[in-house]
Parts: sequence; structure tokens; C-alpha cells
Amino acid sequence: MTMNYQEALAYIYSFTDYEKTPVPHAAANYDLRRMDELLAYFDNPHLKTKSVHVTGTKGKGSTAVMIASVLTAAGYRTGLYTSPHLLTLRERIRTGRELISEAELVDIVSKIKPAAEEVNRRATYGKLTTFEILTTLAFIYFAEKDAGFQVLEVGMGGTYDATNVIKNPEVCVITPVSYDHTEVLGDTIAMIAGEKSGIIKPGCVVVASPQQPEAMEVIRHRCIKQNAVLIQVGSDVKWRLEHREINHQTFMVGGRLGSHEIAIPLLGEHQLINAATAIAAIEVLMERGFKISEKSVIQGMSEVEWPGRFQIIRHYPTVVLDGAHNADSALKLRQTLEQYFNFQKAILIIGASSDKDIAGIAREMAPVAGRVIATRSRNPRAMAPERIKTEFAKYNIEVEVSPDVSSALSGAVIMAGDNGLVCVTGSMFVVAEALEISKSGQSGQVSE
Repeated sequence: MTMNYQEALAYIYSFTDYEKTPVPHAAANYDLRRMDELLAYFDNPHLKTKSVHVTGTKGKGSTAVMIASVLTAAGYRTGLYTSPHLLTLRERIRTGRELISEAELVDIVSKIKPAAEEVNRRATYGKLTTFEILTTLAFIYFAEKDAGFQVLEVGMGGTYDATNVIKNPEVCVITPVSYDHTEVLGDTIAMIAGEKSGIIKPGCVVVASPQQPEAMEVIRHRCIKQNAVLIQVGSDVKWRLEHREINHQTFMVGGRLGSHEIAIPLLGEHQLINAATAIAAIEVLMERGFKISEKSVIQGMSEVEWPGRFQIIRHYPTVVLDGAHNADSALKLRQTLEQYFNFQKAILIIGASSDKDIAGIAREMAPVAGRVIATRSRNPRAMAPERIKTEFAKYNIEVEVSPDVSSALSGAVIMAGDNGLVCVTGSMFVVAEALEISKSGQSGQVSE
């Protein structure tokens, strides 16, 4: 019996989903040999496409999208695998600027199902997870599409991530490492950096964004151990902001192969770091003989689309969405709000996953918060709004609890008036629901 799209989604989510129930990183939970076993049924599609592997705590998705956009502009059929998604699971797997279609997803899941059931029946190395099924789906899709490149964003960590079955990446990228998923990756920067550095393969080229000293030390040591070349953004590759507007920013990147004047539609200082990191990775590909012109670099960077990252979805009042979900990302968000808008205090809509550092998020966002609406997404891992309220109340900020994102957003828009600023943050799940509401025109006509 042929499955339909909803049945295919249900099948994918029938496996253990560590995005909803994270567990500590260990071979018993994340044994890559079961990925090898599953992929062998399909003649190892992950080894048929040239790979760019991207990990980090912050900016890995943005950086992966930028690299893929430049490769697409250069004429390469480019697969892009990212997570999580905002509105549809299909966002995670795309070639060029096209999402995998429902029909293509159903077709590949139908192929995977008997092989996955056999792997799970034996369970020699444990049972498959949702993320492993999705990663296998992506590898098969890219191979079927005859992609010239696959740009792979690590789901979590690096060492035990399902994407780490690739063998010889053209370049490995490590974006800034900070505290996140500490219950899984470890509770020190060095431990987290150790997990991220697990993607570094023998003899590969590694591009690292600016890092905290203890993270960079771990990355550097891993490169030495693996005889890998390390390129550091901030010293080997530098950048300088030229011009900033409400819909783009222009900057110069001093690369190892020359200077690049770039404009990107993503806002914030942190996106300049991500862009410089992406260009450093692109230069590595140029050095390896891939044909990527300066025109392709400029075009690809200007065409980047990455919703939910400092995205303005309305004016009068201004409503900004940003998926900042740890203290460091919250600090970057606050700084970006201050750079781009002239305001006294903002109305913050905050929802978070239960494992997040809400105390750190509250500490960083409190200085710009005039009022907070604590809410929760539909995700089963959502933190109780009362816990969010407790943390922000420590800063003498007025906090109200809203049962869902829709109610929070409609209330905030009314409260802000035409000249106010509303910021929705704390979780990509909350941001996704706000974006969904804006596209449907619900909740006080949030979308213009």
C-alpha cells in the first residue's frame, strides 16, 4: 500500500526523536554504525557527493545557507540539509532554492522503510532515530538529484551526529561555540568544543569562526592531532562593516585570496561573522579548484534567505522574530535591536524549551524589556511560562502569562500601538508559530 505525505511524516516521527527528548551523547545512544548499516542498503549515497560540513553553537545554519547560496549561484546543483524547520519539515532538505517535494519525500521514505525496519529488527548498534532517518533521506535525495555539493549542518554536537558518517569533506566549518545542550554535550566550553571538533577528519581543511580561548584551544589541538589545516576567521580572514540599513548590510571581507565587497539581507553583527566564515570556506573550495567567480560570491550572498533570524514581519508596530535560545544569542539579539531601532523599551514575547538557560536569556534581554509576555509553543519540550515569568520578574519587569503564541502576539500588537517594538524570541518553535500566524494574517492582522 502506497503511503501519502502525512503517513510518511508520521513514519519519520515514529522513531525516537532526540529533538524532543534529548539524551547524553554516548555511543550507546548515537552509534554511527547503525547509520552506516542503513546507508549500505542504498549503496552509500552520502559518499557520492562532495560535502561541506558545518557545526557550532551559533550561526551554523546561517553559515551553511550562505555557503549553499554561493555554490548555487556558481552553477553547482547544491544540496542543503539544515535543522530545525520553521513551517514544514521539507525546509530541512533542499537543492538550490527548491525544497524537497512532498512526492519526493514520500518516495524516498517508502524506500527507506523496509531497510530501516531490518536495521531496527537486528538492533546490532541500537535503534534508529528520527534524525537518522531524516539524514538518510537527505543523502539519498542529494544522490538522486545528482548534486555536485551537499552542505550539511550538524544537528547537535558533531562527533556522534548522524551527518558525521561522511568521510572526506571538502571543508569543515566550526561557527562560534557557546553553552547550549549542556545536558547532552557537557557543561564546559571545552567539552562542548570537543564534541563540535569531532567533525574534523584526517587531513581536512577547517575554517573556525572567532571562538572563546578555551574552545579555540580544543579546535587547534584536534587539528594538530588530525593533521588538518586550520583557518581562523578574525586573524586569517577579517571583515569590516561598511554600511547598515534596515533591510541589508554591506561589508568588506579581507580573505586569503583577496578582498570581497558583500551585501547580505541578514541583519546584525553576528551575521557579518557568519558571512566572513562562509566566504573563508568558499575560498577553500576555490583553492581546491572549484569554479566560483567573484560575481557568484556577491550574487549568492545577496540572495540568502533564512527566515526567523532577526526577521521583521510587520511595521506599525514593528514586530521582529529571532530564534535566540541561549544567553549568548540573546545578548547578540539585544545588541542588534539597539543598533537598528530607536526605542525606549520593547515588548518581549518569550517562550523557551525546557532545557534552555532561561536565567541567562532573561539576564541579557532584561535591559531592553519594558514588558514581557511569557508563553509556550506547541512543542512537548516547551518550558512552563510560569518559570519564564519567575526569571524576568527578578528584574522588576512586568510579566504576564499567555497560554499560546497566537494570544501573546495579538495582545502584544495591541499593547505596542503603532510606534512600539515587539520582539518574539527564546525558541525557534515559538518563532515558527509566530511566522505561521503572520503568514495566515491571524492575530490582529500581524502581517501587512
